[in-house]
Amino acid sequence: MTSPSVTPTKPQAAAPAGPAPAFAPSSPAHDTGLLLLRLVLGLTMAAHGTQKLFGWFGGGGISGTGQFFTASGYPAGDAMAVLAGLTETLGGLGLAAGLLTPLAGAALFGTMINAIAVHGAGSFFAPEGIEYELLLTAGAAALALTGPGRYAVDRFLPVVRAHRLAHGAVAVALGAVLAGVLLLVRD
Repeated sequence: MTSPSVTPTKPQAAAPAGPAPAFAPSSPAHDTGLLLLRLVLGLTMAAHGTQKLFGWFGGGGISGTGQFFTASGYPAGDAMAVLAGLTETLGGLGLAAGLLTPLAGAALFGTMINAIAVHGAGSFFAPEGIEYELLLTAGAAALALTGPGRYAVDRFLPVVRAHRLAHGAVAVALGAVLAGVLLLVRD
């Protein structure tokens, strides 16, 4: 029998020991899926960038790509070709390696916003459609928001070791703003 003056107490939850892990726990399947997505999207975009910069893979190089940018209404077509080529090449390689992932994803996101604007949204499906560009845009934004997973260079960099949704959201917003600025200078 218990005394009426004694009230039972609920057990206290144990406080977590030590600092929170730098990366949220995730499964190897999750991290492998992010790695696959980063590699395919990043290397695809890097290849597109080298088409613009060096004429590789049947690309126009700076001169040919610059003519395309001029015809599309951008000022200083050659400078725009270099800018787009560097953004796609470096952003793509950064994404593939998982290096500064929010910024790499946001750079590709902004580039693809411009690609969709130039291509036009007359149709969703090929041959005049934007489904390919839209898929690349969404993939880049998704990787910027989710982070690279454990199999990435970011894991070893103290500044970006702990990916936060806020980092990705700010990076994607920055990519959208810069894309908008470039679209405003277009005729």
